[in-house]
Amino acid sequence: MTPPRVVLDTNVLVSALFFPRSSLSWLRTAWQCGAIVPLAGGETTKELLQVLCYPKFRLSEAEREDMLADYLPWCETMTVGADVAIPDCRDPFDRPFLALALSGRADALVTGDGDLLALAPAFPVAILTPPAFKRLLHGM
Repeated sequence: MTPPRVVLDTNVLVSALFFPRSSLSWLRTAWQCGAIVPLAGGETTKELLQVLCYPKFRLSEAEREDMLADYLPWCETMTVGADVAIPDCRDPFDRPFLALALSGRADALVTGDGDLLALAPAFPVAILTPPAFKRLLHGM
């Protein structure tokens, strides 16, 4: 069976990377053992890099590189076309995640973001909370 291709929003991804004992640490194991294939695009990766540089995390450059090394090698890198039709969303910073999900033909976009979850009923890619995605993954 082919592992599901997923877009992980930045908050979900940072929780999985930064907090090894968090409720989202299972995601890290999932991508590292090949149970899922995370998709990465230019804009979503740029946002991740910016977030890892936030002063509140107090990460050195080496620590940031280690975190990226725990994620990026397992990603499928996608080029997102400028012509991807994205539905209106309340937060313009969510647009790259929606575009990546569509361009990458993702099986799911995993998020806790209410603005993205509000689009779930009409969006062609499943938009799921991490617990819902975990249930789906274990049911496969």
